[in-house]
Amino acid sequence: MTLRRMLSDGSRDLGILLSEDQVDAFLVYLVELDKWNRKINLTAITNEQEIVVKHFLDSLSYLTGFKPMPALRLLDMGSGAGFPALPIKIVHPEISVTLVESVKKKASFLRHIIRTLNLTGAEVADVRMEELSEAYRSAYDIVTARAFADMGSAIRAGTPFLKPGGLMVLSRGAGETIGGPDLEKLGVLREKRLELTLPFSDHKRAIWVFKKER
Repeated sequence: MTLRRMLSDGSRDLGILLSEDQVDAFLVYLVELDKWNRKINLTAITNEQEIVVKHFLDSLSYLTGFKPMPALRLLDMGSGAGFPALPIKIVHPEISVTLVESVKKKASFLRHIIRTLNLTGAEVADVRMEELSEAYRSAYDIVTARAFADMGSAIRAGTPFLKPGGLMVLSRGAGETIGGPDLEKLGVLREKRLELTLPFSDHKRAIWVFKKER
């Protein structure tokens, strides 16, 4: 099966219909990821089909946890090579995304791919989460994280940046539990948990959604 077909069919399995231009954008992303990965460590996954499934489609699975709409603001913690924020941005260009990545070389890649794909309304903050300025606090509708420590740490780190009523959307292995923080003290409620299997694989994921009350 071609990569183009995997992208379109796999996205459809997740309830997302990609345009030809969006599929093209993912294929350019894939080429640039491979090119940069030879110079800096962006991902341990190098097989193209695995990148489509474990990075691109895995990122799009976050969209089962919230509904994008114009003017929505999303902050992604520890973006690495851009997952999940940039695949979400490709599919929903109407939203604004902030990618927080403290490793300067990875942040350089993120800026490069944003320019290459001509993504407007996307910014990169190359600092640690705790170094973000006050302007970022209580400013986002959605906070996402993928490779950001454990769920408890992600909730503690991300909650201050959510607006009241905002959602934190996390993707974890199907067997992982929350642990750690007292959600009530953080002003957070568990909204829902959805289990899914990524297309073209037996890779099971759980999408956790938490809502900030105040």
